[in-house]
Amino acid sequence: MASPESDKQVTVVRNATDLQRLKLEKLMKNPDKLAFIPDRPKDKKFSDPAEFVRNVMGSSAGAGSGEFHVYRHIRRREYARQEFLQNCKEKDDQDVAYHRRLEENRRAVEEKAAKNRAKRQRQKERQKAKRQKKSKNSSKAPESSPSESSEEEEEEEEERKGSEGEKNKETETKGRGNKLTEEQTEPERMVTQSKSASGD
Repeated sequence: MASPESDKQVTVVRNATDLQRLKLEKLMKNPDKLAFIPDRPKDKKFSDPAEFVRNVMGSSAGAGSGEFHVYRHIRRREYARQEFLQNCKEKDDQDVAYHRRLEENRRAVEEKAAKNRAKRQRQKERQKAKRQKKSKNSSKAPESSPSESSEEEEEEEEERKGSEGEKNKETETKGRGNKLTEEQTEPERMVTQSKSASGD
């Protein structure tokens, strides 16, 4: 029988894609098993800054060899704490700037909407005033005296007759010209053309 060790295939991880593929294969072997999702990393908390030691030992007063390393660790922690505080300040500044920009954008949108709303309202009022004016004019027209209305109608009829008369005259002259040209013989046409040419 084959040993269980020989059944297992040893896979060599050469790059990141191989590692990712191995992890996915391991996950897909048992799909019912819940995948581990790590929690969000918590913000670092640093201890309070170190208090100043007023009675510092001098180099000739018996300072041990470990004192330098103690100082080095204190300095490293202080630098890390200051860097963290600087990052917090930058993050807060960015948040404040982002919220200020959001507020400015919201205010600009509201102002534009209010401006457009006022414009639409003015247009509606103008249209309403026009409709009321038209309705007043239409209501005043029947109330006006019959003599005024009859005079207006007569003027309109005269204008209409005048325009129709002019049109009739034009059509008659055109028709006469056509008839003359049809009735004229060839020599008469030549004479009329020569007369018209000499008259021009």
